[in-house]
Amino acid sequence: MLKINEIFFSLQGESSLMGYPTVFVRTSGCHLRCHYCDTKYAYHEGHKMSLDELMTKIESYPTKFVCLTGGEPLLQKHIYPLMDQLILNNYVVSLETSGDKDCKDVPLAIHKIIDVKTPDSGETGKFHPENLKFKSDPKTEYKFVICSDKDLVWTDEFCKEQDLYNSPCAVWVSPSFEDYDLKKLAESVLQHYPQLRMQIQLHKHIWGAETTGV
Repeated sequence: MLKINEIFFSLQGESSLMGYPTVFVRTSGCHLRCHYCDTKYAYHEGHKMSLDELMTKIESYPTKFVCLTGGEPLLQKHIYPLMDQLILNNYVVSLETSGDKDCKDVPLAIHKIIDVKTPDSGETGKFHPENLKFKSDPKTEYKFVICSDKDLVWTDEFCKEQDLYNSPCAVWVSPSFEDYDLKKLAESVLQHYPQLRMQIQLHKHIWGAETTGV
């Protein structure tokens, strides 16, 4: 059984899979408290679902893309059988994880979207160093949410120190929706950080920041 907050069908708003119609499976529960968190309702709310119930629900949508998100999916051990079943059923699966849980048991077929918490997240220093070993995997993507100029400088230094720029993984910077100006981040990337890739939260620009289930 997994404690699930919500399941919905929408466009993937982030990562290299942005734009694909995707089933989002949002697990309940998170141990971090990032100040910009836009899914606080997933901290505790949810209901138990079996693997069979989850697969039946997922298969009811007309897509082969699934995103496991949260909360923090890796807090629940039964997320791994779900991953295995999705892969067995030929789904393209992405995992959005906070970065402080070791991804060693995540199947290689999964697209790992690993957060690296910047200073202004309020949770800096929580990154699990073992997750750097996945930087040689093209299916690994490291995500930095930028809240300030300080965060951007810190991100660039982290990427240089960990040799992420010379690795096959993707490195994303995403502006905190209410904290950092979109145009300012774009200009900074162009002028000073051309090795970074910028993304936006597509779903928020389409449906608005307060809309859930998208």
